[in-house]
Amino acid sequence: MSGANNSRVLLVRLAGPLQSWGITGRFARRDTHSRPTKSGVIGLCAAALGLPREEPLGELAEVLFGVRADRPGTPLRDYHTVGGGTYPLRPRDLITDHQRAAKVTTDPLSVPSLDASEPGPFGRGELEAWYGSPKYVTADPTSGTLVSGEVRRHSLITERWYLADAAFLVGLEHPDTALLERIAHALEHPKRLLWLGRKACPPSGDLAVGIVPGSLREAFETHALLPDAVGYEGEPPAAVTRVRPWAWIESPRPLPGVGPLSDQPVHFGADGGTHGLRWETRRRITIAAHARGWDIIL
Repeated sequence: MSGANNSRVLLVRLAGPLQSWGITGRFARRDTHSRPTKSGVIGLCAAALGLPREEPLGELAEVLFGVRADRPGTPLRDYHTVGGGTYPLRPRDLITDHQRAAKVTTDPLSVPSLDASEPGPFGRGELEAWYGSPKYVTADPTSGTLVSGEVRRHSLITERWYLADAAFLVGLEHPDTALLERIAHALEHPKRLLWLGRKACPPSGDLAVGIVPGSLREAFETHALLPDAVGYEGEPPAAVTRVRPWAWIESPRPLPGVGPLSDQPVHFGADGGTHGLRWETRRRITIAAHARGWDIIL
Protein backbone atom coordinates (compact mmCIF):
# COMPACT_ATOMS: atom_id res chain seq x y z
CA MET A 1 0.00 0.00 0.00
CA SER A 2 1.18 3.52 -0.75
CA GLY A 3 1.45 6.20 1.87
CA ALA A 4 -1.21 8.68 2.83
CA ASN A 5 0.04 11.29 0.28
CA ASN A 6 -1.87 9.74 -2.63
CA SER A 7 -4.43 7.69 -0.73
CA ARG A 8 -8.18 8.18 -0.81
CA VAL A 9 -10.82 7.16 1.74
CA LEU A 10 -14.32 5.94 0.97
CA LEU A 11 -16.58 6.86 3.87
CA VAL A 12 -19.42 4.44 4.62
CA ARG A 13 -22.27 5.08 7.05
CA LEU A 14 -23.47 1.97 8.87
CA ALA A 15 -26.62 2.68 10.87
CA GLY A 16 -29.87 0.88 11.56
CA PRO A 17 -32.11 -0.38 14.36
CA LEU A 18 -29.91 -3.47 14.82
CA GLN A 19 -26.39 -4.54 13.85
CA SER A 20 -24.51 -7.75 14.61
CA TRP A 21 -20.83 -8.29 13.76
CA GLY A 22 -19.89 -11.78 14.89
CA ILE A 23 -16.34 -12.79 15.79
CA THR A 24 -16.51 -16.21 17.45
CA GLY A 25 -20.22 -17.00 17.38
CA ARG A 26 -21.57 -20.48 16.78
CA PHE A 27 -25.11 -21.83 16.65
CA ALA A 28 -25.86 -21.86 20.40
CA ARG A 29 -24.33 -18.42 21.07
CA ARG A 30 -23.99 -15.87 18.30
CA ASP A 31 -21.99 -12.93 19.56
CA THR A 32 -21.42 -9.46 18.19
CA HIS A 33 -18.29 -7.35 18.26
CA SER A 34 -18.57 -3.85 19.71
CA ARG A 35 -18.09 -2.43 16.20
CA PRO A 36 -18.16 -3.50 12.55
CA THR A 37 -15.44 -5.98 11.59
CA LYS A 38 -13.33 -5.73 8.45
CA SER A 39 -14.54 -9.14 7.35
CA GLY A 40 -18.16 -8.09 7.76
CA VAL A 41 -17.74 -4.81 5.87
CA ILE A 42 -15.72 -6.35 3.04
CA GLY A 43 -18.42 -9.04 2.80
CA LEU A 44 -21.01 -6.25 2.58
CA CYS A 45 -19.06 -4.63 -0.28
CA ALA A 46 -18.58 -7.98 -2.05
CA ALA A 47 -22.34 -8.62 -1.88
CA ALA A 48 -23.04 -5.14 -3.26
CA LEU A 49 -20.63 -5.79 -6.14
CA GLY A 50 -22.25 -9.18 -6.80
CA LEU A 51 -19.03 -11.16 -6.37
CA PRO A 52 -19.43 -14.96 -6.15
CA ARG A 53 -18.58 -16.38 -2.74
CA GLU A 54 -15.57 -18.38 -3.94
CA GLU A 55 -14.11 -15.61 -6.12
CA PRO A 56 -10.79 -14.12 -4.90
CA LEU A 57 -11.30 -10.78 -3.20
CA GLY A 58 -8.25 -9.16 -4.85
CA GLU A 59 -7.93 -5.41 -4.22
CA LEU A 60 -11.09 -5.43 -2.12
CA ALA A 61 -9.24 -7.20 0.69
CA GLU A 62 -6.22 -4.88 0.37
CA VAL A 63 -7.98 -1.71 1.53
CA LEU A 64 -7.01 -0.32 4.91
CA PHE A 65 -9.98 -0.37 7.24
CA GLY A 66 -11.04 2.03 9.95
CA VAL A 67 -14.20 2.60 11.97
CA ARG A 68 -15.32 5.53 14.12
CA ALA A 69 -17.99 4.82 16.73
CA ASP A 70 -20.21 7.91 16.45
CA ARG A 71 -22.93 6.13 18.43
CA PRO A 72 -21.68 2.84 19.93
CA GLY A 73 -25.18 1.45 20.49
CA THR A 74 -26.51 -0.76 23.25
CA PRO A 75 -25.86 -4.54 23.47
CA LEU A 76 -29.12 -6.46 23.09
CA ARG A 77 -29.63 -10.17 23.76
CA ASP A 78 -32.28 -12.14 21.89
CA TYR A 79 -33.35 -15.29 23.74
CA HIS A 80 -34.20 -17.55 20.81
CA THR A 81 -35.58 -21.09 20.58
CA VAL A 82 -35.65 -23.38 17.54
CA GLY A 83 -37.88 -26.43 17.31
CA GLY A 84 -39.81 -28.25 20.00
CA GLY A 85 -43.54 -28.25 20.65
CA THR A 86 -46.34 -29.93 18.72
CA TYR A 87 -46.55 -29.48 14.97
CA PRO A 88 -48.99 -30.76 12.33
CA LEU A 89 -47.93 -33.58 10.06
CA ARG A 90 -47.86 -32.64 6.39
CA PRO A 91 -47.71 -34.91 3.35
CA ARG A 92 -44.12 -33.94 2.69
CA ASP A 93 -43.14 -35.02 6.23
CA LEU A 94 -44.11 -38.60 5.42
CA ILE A 95 -42.39 -38.48 2.05
CA THR A 96 -39.13 -36.72 2.87
CA ASP A 97 -38.54 -37.71 6.49
CA HIS A 98 -38.31 -41.47 6.96
CA GLN A 99 -38.05 -41.13 10.76
CA ARG A 100 -41.41 -39.39 11.03
CA ALA A 101 -43.02 -41.81 8.60
CA ALA A 102 -41.74 -44.73 10.67
CA LYS A 103 -43.04 -43.13 13.86
CA VAL A 104 -46.57 -42.87 12.44
CA THR A 105 -46.46 -46.38 10.99
CA THR A 106 -45.10 -48.21 14.03
CA ASP A 107 -46.83 -46.21 16.76
CA PRO A 108 -50.26 -45.17 15.47
CA LEU A 109 -51.51 -44.50 19.02
CA SER A 110 -49.11 -41.57 19.30
CA VAL A 111 -51.09 -39.46 16.84
CA PRO A 112 -54.74 -38.97 15.89
CA SER A 113 -55.94 -41.12 13.03
CA LEU A 114 -54.86 -39.97 9.57
CA ASP A 115 -57.75 -41.79 7.87
CA ALA A 116 -58.72 -39.69 4.84
CA SER A 117 -62.40 -40.51 5.47
CA GLU A 118 -62.38 -38.31 8.56
CA PRO A 119 -63.31 -34.65 8.14
CA GLY A 120 -60.58 -32.03 8.00
CA PRO A 121 -57.30 -31.60 6.09
CA PHE A 122 -54.66 -34.29 5.85
CA GLY A 123 -52.31 -32.39 8.14
CA ARG A 124 -54.60 -32.52 11.18
CA GLY A 125 -52.52 -35.26 12.86
CA GLU A 126 -49.74 -34.20 15.20
CA LEU A 127 -46.59 -35.57 16.79
CA GLU A 128 -45.62 -34.12 20.17
CA ALA A 129 -42.11 -32.74 20.57
CA TRP A 130 -40.99 -34.15 17.24
CA TYR A 131 -40.23 -31.03 15.28
CA GLY A 132 -36.69 -31.14 13.89
CA SER A 133 -35.00 -28.30 12.05
CA PRO A 134 -33.16 -29.91 9.08
CA LYS A 135 -29.74 -28.84 10.31
CA TYR A 136 -28.03 -31.85 8.75
CA VAL A 137 -29.42 -32.92 5.39
CA THR A 138 -28.49 -36.32 4.00
CA ALA A 139 -29.77 -38.82 1.45
CA ASP A 140 -32.03 -41.67 2.55
CA PRO A 141 -30.03 -44.90 1.97
CA THR A 142 -33.03 -46.65 0.42
CA SER A 143 -34.80 -44.05 -1.70
CA GLY A 144 -32.08 -41.45 -2.14
CA THR A 145 -34.50 -38.74 -1.06
CA LEU A 146 -32.99 -35.83 0.84
CA VAL A 147 -34.04 -36.08 4.49
CA SER A 148 -33.07 -34.63 7.83
CA GLY A 149 -30.07 -36.58 9.07
CA GLU A 150 -30.67 -35.63 12.68
CA VAL A 151 -34.22 -35.06 13.91
CA ARG A 152 -34.14 -33.40 17.32
CA ARG A 153 -36.97 -34.13 19.76
CA HIS A 154 -36.50 -31.04 21.90
CA SER A 155 -36.17 -27.33 21.28
CA LEU A 156 -32.73 -25.77 20.94
CA ILE A 157 -32.03 -22.65 22.99
CA THR A 158 -29.75 -20.02 21.45
CA GLU A 159 -28.44 -16.59 22.41
CA ARG A 160 -28.15 -13.96 19.69
CA TRP A 161 -26.49 -10.64 20.43
CA TYR A 162 -27.04 -7.35 18.62
CA LEU A 163 -26.08 -3.68 18.84
CA ALA A 164 -29.22 -1.57 19.05
CA ASP A 165 -29.39 1.99 17.63
CA ALA A 166 -25.70 2.15 16.73
CA ALA A 167 -24.13 4.39 14.09
CA PHE A 168 -20.60 3.95 12.73
CA LEU A 169 -18.52 5.85 10.21
CA VAL A 170 -16.36 3.33 8.35
CA GLY A 171 -13.40 4.28 6.19
CA LEU A 172 -11.85 2.22 3.37
CA GLU A 173 -8.45 3.59 2.36
CA HIS A 174 -6.77 2.79 -0.98
CA PRO A 175 -4.77 4.73 -3.60
CA ASP A 176 -6.99 3.50 -6.46
CA THR A 177 -9.83 6.01 -6.67
CA ALA A 178 -11.56 3.99 -9.39
CA LEU A 179 -11.82 0.99 -7.04
CA LEU A 180 -13.38 3.12 -4.30
CA GLU A 181 -15.81 4.64 -6.81
CA ARG A 182 -16.93 1.15 -7.93
CA ILE A 183 -17.53 0.15 -4.31
CA ALA A 184 -19.40 3.38 -3.58
CA HIS A 185 -21.65 2.95 -6.62
CA ALA A 186 -22.32 -0.68 -5.70
CA LEU A 187 -23.30 0.21 -2.13
CA GLU A 188 -25.96 2.57 -3.45
CA HIS A 189 -26.99 0.22 -6.31
CA PRO A 190 -26.32 -3.24 -4.81
CA LYS A 191 -26.62 -6.43 -6.84
CA ARG A 192 -27.60 -8.36 -3.71
CA LEU A 193 -29.42 -7.54 -0.51
CA LEU A 194 -27.21 -5.94 2.13
CA TRP A 195 -27.13 -6.61 5.86
CA LEU A 196 -25.34 -5.10 8.83
CA GLY A 197 -23.72 -8.40 9.78
CA ARG A 198 -26.84 -10.58 9.83
CA LYS A 199 -30.00 -10.94 7.75
CA ALA A 200 -32.15 -9.55 10.55
CA CYS A 201 -30.22 -6.25 10.35
CA PRO A 202 -30.93 -4.20 7.20
CA PRO A 203 -29.13 -0.84 6.87
CA SER A 204 -31.01 2.43 6.85
CA GLY A 205 -30.47 5.42 4.58
CA ASP A 206 -27.30 6.22 2.64
CA LEU A 207 -24.29 3.94 2.92
CA ALA A 208 -21.60 5.47 0.68
CA VAL A 209 -21.27 9.08 1.86
CA GLY A 210 -18.21 10.33 -0.01
CA ILE A 211 -14.62 9.78 -1.16
CA VAL A 212 -12.04 12.15 0.32
CA PRO A 213 -8.25 12.55 0.01
CA GLY A 214 -5.93 11.68 2.87
CA SER A 215 -5.62 8.97 5.49
CA LEU A 216 -8.22 7.29 7.65
CA ARG A 217 -7.31 9.38 10.67
CA GLU A 218 -7.51 12.61 8.67
CA ALA A 219 -10.91 11.62 7.27
CA PHE A 220 -12.25 10.90 10.75
CA GLU A 221 -10.87 14.16 12.17
CA THR A 222 -12.25 16.39 9.40
CA HIS A 223 -15.83 15.06 9.30
CA ALA A 224 -18.49 15.84 11.86
CA LEU A 225 -20.34 13.19 13.79
CA LEU A 226 -23.05 11.49 11.78
CA PRO A 227 -26.51 12.99 12.27
CA ASP A 228 -27.51 9.64 13.81
CA ALA A 229 -25.17 10.41 16.72
CA VAL A 230 -26.77 13.71 17.74
CA GLY A 231 -28.25 13.33 21.21
CA TYR A 232 -31.41 15.30 20.51
CA GLU A 233 -32.86 17.27 17.64
CA GLY A 234 -31.42 20.76 17.36
CA GLU A 235 -28.33 20.15 19.50
CA PRO A 236 -25.84 23.00 18.99
CA PRO A 237 -22.98 22.07 16.59
CA ALA A 238 -20.41 23.24 19.15
CA ALA A 239 -21.57 20.58 21.60
CA VAL A 240 -21.18 17.91 18.95
CA THR A 241 -17.61 18.87 18.05
CA ARG A 242 -16.55 18.52 21.69
CA VAL A 243 -17.38 14.81 21.59
CA ARG A 244 -14.27 12.65 21.10
CA PRO A 245 -15.43 9.28 19.72
CA TRP A 246 -13.28 6.19 19.67
CA ALA A 247 -11.84 5.02 16.36
CA TRP A 248 -10.02 1.85 15.35
CA ILE A 249 -7.56 2.32 12.47
CA GLU A 250 -5.79 -0.46 10.60
CA SER A 251 -2.03 -0.41 10.29
CA PRO A 252 -0.43 -1.90 7.14
CA ARG A 253 2.23 -3.59 9.28
CA PRO A 254 2.84 -4.63 12.89
CA LEU A 255 4.12 -1.76 15.01
CA PRO A 256 4.70 -1.27 18.76
CA GLY A 257 1.37 -0.72 20.46
CA VAL A 258 -0.61 -2.08 17.52
CA GLY A 259 -2.92 -4.96 18.42
CA PRO A 260 -3.74 -7.98 16.23
CA LEU A 261 -7.27 -8.87 15.18
CA SER A 262 -8.32 -12.02 13.30
CA ASP A 263 -10.85 -10.56 10.87
CA GLN A 264 -8.79 -10.04 7.71
CA PRO A 265 -10.83 -11.82 4.99
CA VAL A 266 -8.88 -14.25 2.83
CA HIS A 267 -11.86 -15.74 1.03
CA PHE A 268 -15.55 -16.27 1.67
CA GLY A 269 -17.24 -19.64 1.25
CA ALA A 270 -20.17 -21.78 2.29
CA ASP A 271 -18.14 -22.98 5.29
CA GLY A 272 -17.81 -19.45 6.64
CA GLY A 273 -14.59 -18.53 4.86
CA THR A 274 -10.98 -18.07 5.92
CA HIS A 275 -9.54 -15.15 7.87
CA GLY A 276 -6.06 -13.91 8.71
CA LEU A 277 -4.50 -11.44 11.14
CA ARG A 278 -4.34 -7.70 10.72
CA TRP A 279 -3.23 -4.89 13.04
CA GLU A 280 -5.06 -1.83 14.32
CA THR A 281 -4.72 1.00 16.81
CA ARG A 282 -7.43 2.48 19.00
CA ARG A 283 -7.49 6.24 19.55
CA ARG A 284 -9.75 9.07 20.54
CA ILE A 285 -10.65 11.31 17.61
CA THR A 286 -10.72 15.06 18.07
CA ILE A 287 -13.07 16.40 15.44
CA ALA A 288 -11.89 19.69 13.95
CA ALA A 289 -13.96 22.82 14.53
CA HIS A 290 -14.25 23.27 10.75
CA ALA A 291 -15.31 19.63 10.22
CA ARG A 292 -17.50 18.95 7.21
CA GLY A 293 -21.17 18.27 7.84
CA TRP A 294 -23.46 15.80 6.11
CA ASP A 295 -26.15 15.99 3.49
CA ILE A 296 -27.42 12.43 3.59
CA ILE A 297 -30.61 10.41 3.83
CA LEU A 298 -31.02 8.83 7.26
